[in-house]
Amino acid sequence: MDDDQRFMGEALEMARAAAGHGDVPVGCVLVAGGRVVGRGENRREVDADPTAHAEVVALRAAAAARGSWRMDDVTAYVTLEPCVMCGGALLNARVARVVIGALDEKAGAVGSRYHVLADPRLLHEAAVDYGVRAGEAASLLRDFFAERRADGPSGRSGADTDDLP
Repeated sequence: MDDDQRFMGEALEMARAAAGHGDVPVGCVLVAGGRVVGRGENRREVDADPTAHAEVVALRAAAAARGSWRMDDVTAYVTLEPCVMCGGALLNARVARVVIGALDEKAGAVGSRYHVLADPRLLHEAAVDYGVRAGEAASLLRDFFAERRADGPSGRSGADTDDLP
């Protein structure tokens, strides 16, 4: 199994952890030199924090562990295409490469709606690869939202269930 498959598998585990505490199942793993330097899962619901997306959580963990906000040697593995906020956070951290599982046609900012990591008007650009273990990532999201919809309005965790697959 190549590194992209393996590290996306770790991001998928983080996504499952997010679903386990009622958050939208998105996970992110940051890798430098073949080792994980930061992990994150969506934590908006559990932390009551609108910025607690998987990418931001992982960037905070990596910055704390490394003692630096610069991630110019880092590859980010994200199960769902980052939103504008997370794309901007990856951009500002100077992440070198982003590997994406499932695309987010409604809110994606790294290829679907916008492409903040490839805009030459901004200070940094990052390489992007799409579709690594996309079926697994999309299935996690579909199953999560199907369960929420089946539970009806009282079963919702506060996630915007109509905004994602």
